[in-house]
Amino acid sequence: MQIGNAAPDGSVNDGGPASNAGAGPNPNAGIPWMLFALFCFVSMDAAVKTLVQDHSVVQVAWARYFFHLTVLAVILAPRLRSVIKTQHLGLQLARSLLLLATTGFFYIGLRYVALVEASAMMLLAPLIVTALAVPVLKERVGPRRWISVIIGLGGGLIIIRPGADVMQLTILYPLAATCCYAVYQISTRMLSAADPVMTTLFYSALIGAIVTSITVPFHWTAPTPTGWVLLMITGLCGGIGHGAMIKAFSATPASVLAPFSYTNMIWATAYGYFIYAELPDLWTVTGAAIIISSGLYVYHRENAVRVKAPN
Repeated sequence: MQIGNAAPDGSVNDGGPASNAGAGPNPNAGIPWMLFALFCFVSMDAAVKTLVQDHSVVQVAWARYFFHLTVLAVILAPRLRSVIKTQHLGLQLARSLLLLATTGFFYIGLRYVALVEASAMMLLAPLIVTALAVPVLKERVGPRRWISVIIGLGGGLIIIRPGADVMQLTILYPLAATCCYAVYQISTRMLSAADPVMTTLFYSALIGAIVTSITVPFHWTAPTPTGWVLLMITGLCGGIGHGAMIKAFSATPASVLAPFSYTNMIWATAYGYFIYAELPDLWTVTGAAIIISSGLYVYHRENAVRVKAPN
């Protein structure tokens, strides 16, 4: 699950893309970083899906945040004092709690739902962000983008299939994660102009690590050696993935990276098939294709509007 600021998503850049993105000699240099970040995120989700079968969601979430924070603390140690300074502590805390809620709902969903289906639901987040940007951020969204958002949400309904005999109520957990994630992304946009990227990234891991560390003793199950490895992979993949995503956005414009965000479905399908013998059914493939098409069109329209806007 990619968690951070929205490229069409789910791709992330905690705190927003750097202002000089794409200014280097090779504006496509961020693409390999983006692909690597998405691989890390889906690898994390695959490890989580295995872990939540035998361990509590709280314990797995603890590992995700604790080891992620450990990586950050080592990297940021020389300038930790400056990193923890924020102009909007309340918003940072609220945003971090939204991230924690996203993690909790998504991890519960992975216990019951195929990896590719859960990943497909998360693709709705950027479309929900587009809809929320109007009342919350006072952004203008034209009729064509509204139509794309509605069509994309229809793709989500195809995956959920409300009223059908095969509908799984457990798909509502990834849907709840998607909604929390969309609000999280809105809060990230609000913070992007106020706090540095690394400050926002640090608080993302800090609050989750504190909350889960307090509660995990009541939900602890002794891991096997393999379990410990998977727990560490969960946190390390999350931390490394976020770092790679920031690197991608600092080197390449978001408009160039946007289409590559959907390659997470390739990794999710591969992991689902080779590890869990899961393959998406026709309804999931159809719904995901509609969501991806709608998301790409929304980004196309946003780029077109940005080009036409006076400087």
